[in-house]
Amino acid sequence: MASSRVTRYFALVSDDRRTRSLALRQKLALGVACACLAGCVAWAALVAPGDHLNGLSIVLAVAAVVAGLGVMRVRHQVDVSAAFLVYILAGAFLGPASAFVAAVTSEVAATRMVRTRRQAFVFNLVAAGFAALLAGTLLQAIAPREYAAAFYLILGVLALSMLALTWLTVAAFMVAYDGYSAAWSPRTLVDYLPSGLINVVLVVAGAAIYVEVGLAGIAFALAGVLAFSYMAYLLAQSRGRTEQYVSLSWGVLAGLLRALDTRDQRAGRHAAAVARFASDMAESVGMSEQDQELAHTAGLLHDIGHFALSDRVAERGRTLTDEDWVAIQRHPELGAEMLQDLGMYGPVAELVLTHHERIDGRGYPSGLMGEETPEIAKIIAVAEVYDTLTAADTYRTRMSSFEALRELRRVAGTQLDAGYVEVLAGLLSGEGVEYRHADAASFDSELDMERRIKQARAG
Repeated sequence: MASSRVTRYFALVSDDRRTRSLALRQKLALGVACACLAGCVAWAALVAPGDHLNGLSIVLAVAAVVAGLGVMRVRHQVDVSAAFLVYILAGAFLGPASAFVAAVTSEVAATRMVRTRRQAFVFNLVAAGFAALLAGTLLQAIAPREYAAAFYLILGVLALSMLALTWLTVAAFMVAYDGYSAAWSPRTLVDYLPSGLINVVLVVAGAAIYVEVGLAGIAFALAGVLAFSYMAYLLAQSRGRTEQYVSLSWGVLAGLLRALDTRDQRAGRHAAAVARFASDMAESVGMSEQDQELAHTAGLLHDIGHFALSDRVAERGRTLTDEDWVAIQRHPELGAEMLQDLGMYGPVAELVLTHHERIDGRGYPSGLMGEETPEIAKIIAVAEVYDTLTAADTYRTRMSSFEALRELRRVAGTQLDAGYVEVLAGLLSGEGVEYRHADAASFDSELDMERRIKQARAG
C-alpha cells in the first residue's frame, strides 16, 4: 500500500514538472515571437522614409485587405491566400516598409475570416512580416534597376525563398509552442510546393504586367487573381459543408444499421458481405469506379429499411404471419424513403428500392421484369442470396459455397440474372473459405467512414 502511494506521488510530481515545463516553453516561444515582431516594426520604421505614397500603394493596400478577407483554410492548419503576391509586389516596387504593411494588413484581415489562436496570429505576423521586409530589402539591394530577365529571375528566386522561409518560421514557432506534429513535417512543405510555384509565377507575371502596362494593368490583374481566390474560398467553404453533411448522414445511417444489428445480429455482417461481393462483381464485369462505389454503397445499405419493421419480425424461431410477410416486402420502399429523406443521392435509393425485383417480374415491391431492373440491383440480389445461403448466422440451414452456387444456378433466369450468377461463380473459384463464406465480414471496415469523408472533401 505504501509503495503504491509513493508511486502515485512521484507520478504526480512528474506530471507537474512536465506541465510547468510546457508552460515555460510556451511563454518563451510567445515572448521570442513578440520580440521578433517588435524588431520587424522597428526595421520597417527605419526604412519607411524611403517609401512614398502613390497609385500603386493604394491598389496594393486595397488588394492586401481583400486578400486577407479571401483567405481559405486547407489541411486544417495551413491558410492560403493571395496576400503573398501582394506583399512581394509591394517589396519589389515600393520598398520593404510597404511590403511589411501589406503583409500585416492581410494577416489582420484574415483573422476576420479564419478563427486563429492568439499565439498563432502572432507567429503568422512575424513570419509574413519578416519575409516581406527581407524580400523588399534584398530586392532593393541586389535586383537590377532595369526590368530585364535578371530582375524577374531574382524576383522569382526570392519569392520562392520567402515562401519557404515563411513556412519554416511558422513551423518553428508552432513546434516550439505545441510540440511536433505531422502538420509541420517536411512532407507538408513538399505537398505545398506546387501551389507555392504557382504563387511564384503569379508574382513574376504581376511584376511584368506592372512594368509593361502600368497601374491599370496590375489593378486589373490583381482584381482577377483576388476574384479567383474568393471563388476558391467559396469552394472551400462548400466542400467543408459537404464534408460535414456527409459525415452527419453516414453517422445517422451507421447508427441505424448498428441499432438494427443489435436486434438482428446478422444485419451488420450481412450488409458488409453483400457490399463486398457486389463491389467485386461490378469490378469483374468492367463497371466504372463510380459504379463500383455505387454497388458497394447500395450493398451496404440494401436492408436499411428493416429498421422500420417491428421487433417480432426479426425474432428468430417465430412463425411469420401473412401480415409479417407484407411488412417484410415493404422494406425496400422503407429503405429508399429513409435514404431520400437523408438526402442520399438518387441512385442508391433506387437500387435499395429494386434489389428484390426478379427477372420474371414476380419480385417486389413493383414487379419489374428483366431490363426494367437496374444492373447493379441485379448484382446486389445475387450477392444477397448467396450470402444468405452460405452464412453461419442465416435463418436457414447453411450451405457450402458449391451447394449455394448450384441453388443460384437453379433460379437463374427466373429469380436472378443468370449472367451475374456466373460472374459470382467466377469470382469464387480459387478463393479461400474466408472469402467464399463471409463470416468475418466487418461492417465498420466496409463502411470506412474516413474514406467517404475524404471523397466528399475531394468533391
